[in-house]
Amino acid sequence: MEKSRATFGRDLGLDLHLDLDGPGGVRASLMSALREAVRSGRLAPGTRLPSSRSLATDLGIARNTVADAYAELVAEGWLCARQGSGTEVAERVLPRAGGGAPRRTPGPPSPTAAGPRFDLTPGTPDVSAFPRTAWLAAARRALTAAPNEAFGYGTAAGRPELRAVLADYLARVRGVRTDPDRIVICAGFMQGLGLLCRALKPRGGTPGRVATESYGLPFHRDVITRAGLGTVPLPVDAHGADTGRLADLDHLRAALLTPAHQFPTGVPLHPDRRAAAVNWARSRGGYVLEDDYDGEFRYDRQPVDPTPWQPGQRVRWRRKVQVGALQGLDPDHVVYLGTASKSLAPALRLAWMVVPDRLIDRVLEIKATGEWQSGSLDQLTLAEFIRCGAYDRHLRGMRSRYWKRFDRLTEALATRAPHIGVLGIAAGLHVVLQLPPGTEQDTVHAARREGLPLEGLSRFRYDTAESEDSRTDGLVVTYGRPSDHAFTQALEILLRVLPK
Repeated sequence: MEKSRATFGRDLGLDLHLDLDGPGGVRASLMSALREAVRSGRLAPGTRLPSSRSLATDLGIARNTVADAYAELVAEGWLCARQGSGTEVAERVLPRAGGGAPRRTPGPPSPTAAGPRFDLTPGTPDVSAFPRTAWLAAARRALTAAPNEAFGYGTAAGRPELRAVLADYLARVRGVRTDPDRIVICAGFMQGLGLLCRALKPRGGTPGRVATESYGLPFHRDVITRAGLGTVPLPVDAHGADTGRLADLDHLRAALLTPAHQFPTGVPLHPDRRAAAVNWARSRGGYVLEDDYDGEFRYDRQPVDPTPWQPGQRVRWRRKVQVGALQGLDPDHVVYLGTASKSLAPALRLAWMVVPDRLIDRVLEIKATGEWQSGSLDQLTLAEFIRCGAYDRHLRGMRSRYWKRFDRLTEALATRAPHIGVLGIAAGLHVVLQLPPGTEQDTVHAARREGLPLEGLSRFRYDTAESEDSRTDGLVVTYGRPSDHAFTQALEILLRVLPK
């Protein structure tokens, strides 16, 4: 006989595809198909099967035939039947190829089986603090109110509900000047940067270049070069990137900066250098690409004494008004890029760009040619999450949590490793620890032997940006990534491996 059906269990809602094409009648073919499905791993141990009535109906055969086949496979050990629980695929011990000890059917890998127990490398927030309950409530409200067209493919710009809410939020919190029509929703910062670079690439003639800070993420430079543009480093010091050098660089289309909190050194861009960046963009028709990756986590405090922090010194703080986004100085020449990856979770794949009028059409044209889009339902949920105030409440809570961790880290260093300097301002999710010369790599390796991944400052350095003599040894250490209970143990290992 030959019969191939995808079955649909009507009483339990279970689907099962079987090919009944074996010899020996319907029951023998059914048993053979089920054995093969289990043996090949297509039906894993514990998989629940349709009821005999449902499977018989979908295959167009007698119910007794299915019941007899199930019973015989239970007797052979392929299936198991429990009163009130239906029929499931049994746990089986399979013979090892070539003899030897038997092995069990492999199950899904444990989510905690791989990777270190603690991790102080930068890149993610404390994802254990994701506001699941509040997010789920926002998702329910958003889904209930969503128009039918929201379940379609969407547009390159993103959902209008989220763009409208973001325009108000960014103006209120970061001083960004925009309207919803100039906001583009992206599936992460990397996509946004790639779109901008493709839009900025000259259509002919000499290839353009993008200035990047001499310390930063290497894969950002990779995105720029893949888009067909070159990169050139801007030196970074205690006042941020030296934007005064922009005027001396040829064929420059844009400058990628982290003005609020330079990554990874942690310093803000000095007001004079902010003005220099904007003046360069105006005079040359270029753009500043403002990466505001953790702008919500400036803890709004500065030292009372303006002198630099000294090893062993307890820092005293005072309140200070938070610095707004660079984009507010010139919306026509600054592209603002923000993301939910640090404020909520990277898994959301939600970021946004505020694009000047003369660039927006080109960006949308490129994005509409097949670029990945963020899910409309997640966009609607984030819009509702911001609109109802849950986003502000979450950020206030996380600022308090991260500030306490920063305080614990700096206090522990002052007490137990006073010779280790702390660079940057009290902001974001990481600090840079200044190490004695020549100790960076040994410290990183020692920490990894203790099961604590760390990143050295050299990993983020533009290769041609500094001479060997002027380079600083350091660690880029996050206090944002571990959960509260893991941070204590991770901090203890960190203190143990620091150079004496």
